[in-house]
Amino acid sequence: MIRLVHKHHDGAVQINATAVLDFDARQKSRQRIVLDSGGAAGVVLARGTTLSDGDVLTDADRLFFVRIVAAAESLSYVHCVDRLLLNRICYHLGNRHVPLQVHADAVAYRHDHVLDAMVTGLGGRPQFCQCAFHPEPGAYDQHGHGHGHGHGHGHEHEHEHEHEHEHEHAAAPLPDGSLTRAHG
Repeated sequence: MIRLVHKHHDGAVQINATAVLDFDARQKSRQRIVLDSGGAAGVVLARGTTLSDGDVLTDADRLFFVRIVAAAESLSYVHCVDRLLLNRICYHLGNRHVPLQVHADAVAYRHDHVLDAMVTGLGGRPQFCQCAFHPEPGAYDQHGHGHGHGHGHGHEHEHEHEHEHEHEHAAAPLPDGSLTRAHG
């Protein structure tokens, strides 16, 4: 079995095979994949390496090249010209840690009837589609450094002193264009 151990970054090459992978498979740095020829290859990349549509993997001798193709997946696609509604939909989906493919006037996520019902309840209209899924990388994954969980979780702690939290925030625009002063 061919072992694919490097991502190729050095320009055009003769592609020997392709491998169609869904989003989950593109997140794995070590796995067995099926090539378009029906043969198999082992992916053995540095831990935390993710794959994108169009990436090219190669063996240790750099003689065999495999192009990665994003598989079509069952997605829900919500087109929304109302930016506030789109923001609300993205907020509620993101709050559930749902991977999102974000566009200027739309969002896509893996098809799920429960999520579709929530989005419909918010005022969106999810449409089913079979498309390649390219969600936003996490805030800690922006440079391909793997899937980190560096975000904090609320932990209680005590202080020997009290905090004063009365302060003003900048004026915030309301939907009608007027300004309001928020107090914290």
